[in-house]
Order: sequence, then C-alpha cells, then structure tokens
Amino acid sequence: MMQFEDYLHEEIVKVVKKDQQRAYSLISEAERKLSSLNERIEKIGVRDDNANDYVEQCYDILLFLIRAKLFIEGYSCSGQGAHEAEISYMIKLGFDEKEIKFTDKLRYFRNGILYYGKLLDLEYAEKVITFTKKNYLKLKRMAK
Repeated sequence: MMQFEDYLHEEIVKVVKKDQQRAYSLISEAERKLSSLNERIEKIGVRDDNANDYVEQCYDILLFLIRAKLFIEGYSCSGQGAHEAEISYMIKLGFDEKEIKFTDKLRYFRNGILYYGKLLDLEYAEKVITFTKKNYLKLKRMAK
C-alpha cells in the first residue's frame, strides 16, 4: 500500500471543497448500518452461512466513517485504488500498522466476496465484527 500522499500525486485522491453535509450523511449511514448489524447479530447470530454479509457490512461501516473524515478535511477518492487510498488515510488518523493491515486485508476479502465468490467463515466474521465495534467510536469521534 502506498502512502496517502502518493495517492494524491497519482490523482486517486483529489483536494475538494470541505463537505460537512456529505460527511454527516456518511456518519448517519454508518450509524444505521451498525444498528442493523447489532440487531441481526442479536436475532440470528453469526454463522458460516452469513459470515460474508457481516464482513461486507462491517467494511462499509468503517469505510463510510473514513470517507466522512476525508470529506471534512477536503479530500475525495475515486477510481482504481480509491479504497486503498482511503485505508492509507488511517495512518494520518493515528491508527497503528496492525490495524491498517487488518483493514486492508478486510478490503481484500470483501473484494473476494464481490468479484470471486470467496466464502468466509464464522471465525473471521467474528474477528471483523470485534474490530469494527472497537474502532467505530474512534472513527466516529474523528469524523465529527
């Protein structure tokens, strides 16, 4: 993964007008998704046959909050490599290397689900859920 500045240089990240309204919308959507996630876990639990759904939902929650912070700071990512750029921004937000690598691996597996039919298991889904809940408030505070 490149440094965030490299994504700027490659024009995957663009400097844009700060957009509090778009950030607020993303934060609200992340809150809604987390509430839905918690409700689904409580009602049906985490199983091998729904692990992919939870992993995708957790990925969305995390990326929505990272994007919100990017919009607050006046950045927008698009095109090939946009998700990697958003994850690389976690360095600027003070996340450690282990957390960034976990998020990047989550990106990789989420792409595997969407494009290659990758099936994940309960054990990985539970790790992702724990990671998401641990970092949700941290990211949300940064995005406010």
